[in-house]
Amino acid sequence: MPSSWHAIPGHVLAKAAEIGDKIATMCLFWPEDFGNMPKPDLDPADCRIVAELQANGRLSNVELADKIGLSPSPCLRRVKRLEREGYIEGYRAALRRERIGLGFSVFIGVKIDGHANERALQFEKAVVAMPEVVACHLVSGEADYFLEVVVPDLGDYQRFLVGKLLNLPIVREVRSNIAIQTLKAGAPLPLEHFEMERPQPPVQAAKHGRPERGGLRR
Repeated sequence: MPSSWHAIPGHVLAKAAEIGDKIATMCLFWPEDFGNMPKPDLDPADCRIVAELQANGRLSNVELADKIGLSPSPCLRRVKRLEREGYIEGYRAALRRERIGLGFSVFIGVKIDGHANERALQFEKAVVAMPEVVACHLVSGEADYFLEVVVPDLGDYQRFLVGKLLNLPIVREVRSNIAIQTLKAGAPLPLEHFEMERPQPPVQAAKHGRPERGGLRR
């Protein structure tokens, strides 16, 4: 099954593959800056906030402010802004899958029939609404989408596959990869690209013997 790729910066990425006597073509928008994402507009204090909250989302505002070298009020304002602007999506407990009876993980490559935007969007909407699907990616390569599915056991996966995924009219082909052992999952995001300054101890005011207020302690 020969295939070919054609990429033009700022235009589309097209994949054409012969399947029997048919040719399936997939076109994806290929932005000029693909693979070269802009750096986040965060200062060192913001970077420390997101790093600390990712490590421990149960920190109180007072504890967080102390860790990063801010007084509580400006720290809280920064956290609220980071939430409002979408840097922080939310806070939740990280659950052990096998401990709660969800030890069967499957990675699924899905090919869809045709690539009209409206039908593809219907597929995406349906898949995202399925609680068993914990991750869904539009990908390059042989598959069109790559899903991560978590269920209790093989029987539940069969019911999901036949009763839900293969029941979508646009799905043409599915390839399942069952996880034999999970070595790492749900890990924190790597933040080494952040340029984070280490917090400095508060400077005592000469007159009143109290730390400076309002912004980053220096």
